[in-house]
Amino acid sequence: MFEDNQAREIRRLGQVADRIEAYAQDLSVLQAGELRAKSEGFRGQLQNGASLTSLIPEAFAVVREAAHRVLGERHFRVQLMGGVALAEGHIAEMQTGEGKTLTGTLPVYLHALTGKGVHVATVNDYLAQRDCGMMGDIFRYLGLSAGCVVKGMSREERRLAYACDITYGTSSEFGFDYLHDHLAVLDEMTVQRPLYYALIDEVDSILIDEVRTPLIISGRARQSTEHYFRANLFAATLRAESGFNVDPHLNAIVLTETSVRHAEEYFGIDNLFSEDHVLINHHINQALRAHHMLRRDVDYVVKNEEIVLVDEHTGRLMDGRRYSDGLHQAIEAKEGLQLHAESMTHAAITLQHYFRMYPRIAGMTGTARTDADEFRRVYGLQVVTLPTHRPNIRRDLPDVIFKTEAAKYGAVTEEVAKRHTAGQPVLVGTVSIAKSQRLSTLLTDKGIPHRVLNAHAHQQEAEIIREAGQRSAVTIATNMAGRGTDIRLGEDVAELGGLHVIGTERHDSRRIDNQLRGRAGRQGDPGSSQFFLSLEDQLMQRFDSAAMKAKLEKQGYDEQAPLEGLLITRSIETAQNIVEGIQFEALTRVMQFDEVLDRQRKRIYRDREDILRGGDTRAIMKAMIDSVLKQALVLYCPEAAIPEHWELDKLVSYAEQKVLDPAMVTREELVGKSVEELTEVLAAKAMSLYERRETILGAEACRSFERFTLIRMADQYWQEHLRDMEQLREGIHLRVYSGQDPLQEYESEGHNLFKRMVASIEEESVRAILKIAIVERNTTDAQAPDSDWQSNQADPDHSQAVS
Repeated sequence: MFEDNQAREIRRLGQVADRIEAYAQDLSVLQAGELRAKSEGFRGQLQNGASLTSLIPEAFAVVREAAHRVLGERHFRVQLMGGVALAEGHIAEMQTGEGKTLTGTLPVYLHALTGKGVHVATVNDYLAQRDCGMMGDIFRYLGLSAGCVVKGMSREERRLAYACDITYGTSSEFGFDYLHDHLAVLDEMTVQRPLYYALIDEVDSILIDEVRTPLIISGRARQSTEHYFRANLFAATLRAESGFNVDPHLNAIVLTETSVRHAEEYFGIDNLFSEDHVLINHHINQALRAHHMLRRDVDYVVKNEEIVLVDEHTGRLMDGRRYSDGLHQAIEAKEGLQLHAESMTHAAITLQHYFRMYPRIAGMTGTARTDADEFRRVYGLQVVTLPTHRPNIRRDLPDVIFKTEAAKYGAVTEEVAKRHTAGQPVLVGTVSIAKSQRLSTLLTDKGIPHRVLNAHAHQQEAEIIREAGQRSAVTIATNMAGRGTDIRLGEDVAELGGLHVIGTERHDSRRIDNQLRGRAGRQGDPGSSQFFLSLEDQLMQRFDSAAMKAKLEKQGYDEQAPLEGLLITRSIETAQNIVEGIQFEALTRVMQFDEVLDRQRKRIYRDREDILRGGDTRAIMKAMIDSVLKQALVLYCPEAAIPEHWELDKLVSYAEQKVLDPAMVTREELVGKSVEELTEVLAAKAMSLYERRETILGAEACRSFERFTLIRMADQYWQEHLRDMEQLREGIHLRVYSGQDPLQEYESEGHNLFKRMVASIEEESVRAILKIAIVERNTTDAQAPDSDWQSNQADPDHSQAVS
């Protein structure tokens, strides 16, 4: 069925490509100004009701002609087909070297004609700047503007870039700017326009691989670091099985009963699981995770006395990203580094939920077909696999597998030496920094010159990749070579067989293996690939490789000799299919949990944005006053109780603390009234006080102060809510042991936390505005009197928007 649908889709796209190519002759004779005028003509058609789809053939032909004039490149037929798929909101799977970047100019130009702004998300800052410069020249030739956002830019520079018709940047820069905009206290401090259309390069990496990595803006929290040192020393004394057990399904560590008693003695407490010692228990768990679940040079590196996270899918360093909830400090304690103060989350969002806020998105990648179901079921995106411009002649050789990892690396070294001697360039892919360094040592011992591309050499990435296809070049790379890179063959290399790719370990996902293979054989170039594996590899260990090793040893098999054959290859593919299925279920589960917080974020951000951009704060305040009073009446005068049992004294005290001035209401005024009458009396008094303050301050000053107060309260309590939701989620999975559904419990308790947060925002906003101390100054002229105001509550001590 998938093949039938794909074949029909390719035929349809080919027919559209025919219509695009039919414009070539007429457009080729136009002067530059005449071609540029086409853009205004298209915009006019859109304003008159034409659809974007109806413009595709001629608009794409215009971009194609402009690209030929500006870059000397004319879109191939398959690129036109890919452009149509992207314009329609699909994922275009195009093999390495097929020109995804040039293909992207077609849908980007089309959607930019709307004037709503198009975002092009690239892999890194270097590519964003490169593409903005090269592809941007096409758009500028056609009268459109193009800008770029990268790290280190000022707010004004970002605002100008987002004001362009097309904006290039990384996914994280776009996401962080969105979060910063929703921490702004003035509208002029925001930089992004409303989101419209995004084209995502390496879309599988963003929407699938990084689903567990949220973007977080945080500030310093006020907590002692002493607990981390003590927990670290305690964790270092424990050993697996005797001291703790790891639950891989819950990604959690559980102490044994003996270790619990040991912890209570170590910390001098009576019950580790009592509410009084929740913090100690938390720090012990984080210290154990740091010691036994996170690995140096795999999950993180130590750089300049700092912990820097490593992207497990690309091998790139994630500068500026930190583990939350004290885990980062636990790693610092483990590595003997200076501890930084624990951070408090001010704003957070996953890239998946960020991009889902765009009304229209599309994506490009060389490897999406194996995850087509995930894209369709989770994001509603269809994967369209485009044919190659030239036939793919790369040879994918059978896997070879060894009993031990040492034997495997010995064979890899010999294979590299053989091909290096023949002059053929070799790219060796590893799964971690540590293993790339291990292989580098082996090659050095054998006297083979080579270069290493991993997170430590991130800044030299472009240069290393440029040289990787040259004669006799040997390059060792972590997964970062599989993303956003294009290895071109040097002179005479094609005659030697082209680039040879060696994989040293199968990944959990076939898609990542395919990315590595795809480094060779670009655009019809010769090339080859082969994987060298061992029964000690992580993937094999997860599927009873010990039994296979035992069988081989019983047969007296030579561990230096490789195993080959379809049976082993199929076994590996079966293992990958199983893991992919598990990961898909995990992705779906993560998305379901994230959806709970995302709904809450949309609600709070929508209300905040309305206030920031001139919403009617007077109407908001009136609604909040009514809500606060109703909540107070529910608490002190419940309708289920008889009036004689109502706590009117407490209601009066509450009203004086939160809503009214002293003596504005007495108990005697309230006796004998119904709930509705009580609501009317208190609301009338509150509005009278509100209007008196508005008269003294002046309407404009009053609106400004309301806007500031509402935003400040929303930010303060939203940040506290994020912390509460983190803590709730951290332990919610243990509910499964008591027969409860963790997701249902998280959704239910999260909803209650959100309602309490909203009630706190309303109550404290009303209190801050109605209980403000106003000092009137005597004036001798006809001008409105100046007023001073100050809140009776100290401003909370937290910093805004610190990333």
